Amino acid sequence: MAYSGTCNCGAVQATITGEAAQTRQCWCRQCRKLASGGAAQNTMFRTSEVSLSGAVTSWSYTAASGNTLTQHFCASCGTPVYAQSSARPQFMTFRLGFLDEPHGLAPEMAIWTSEKPDWAILDPGIPHFAEQPPAPATQS
Repeated sequence: MAYSGTCNCGAVQATITGEAAQTRQCWCRQCRKLASGGAAQNTMFRTSEVSLSGAVTSWSYTAASGNTLTQHFCASCGTPVYAQSSARPQFMTFRLGFLDEPHGLAPEMAIWTSEKPDWAILDPGIPHFAEQPPAPATQS
């Protein structure tokens, strides 16, 4: 399956030739800020299977996991495009909203639930992790 994605203004485009390694709903404070309060919906792809065009800008910080997380945004419209962790450079984590529909992806787990707000409702049909979950397999 191939996936594609485009920012709001069309300046940044991605083509992904491989399958998603893992799709997550993240409740960490940094992701909630980026998602305007709710959980961020993310899917991880192998870096080697991603082709990206267009100008992105980035911001890096130390995440609660202790790893450096770099967020990449469209330099023109600010759409969140992907993130990359210093612990897993072999993966690029894309926001589900960046991917073109229909992509058929849905969260397989909720992570960093220890940081969720009291009003959050977690899907009982997926596993929950209080903090960082196990890393996805590097090969399918």
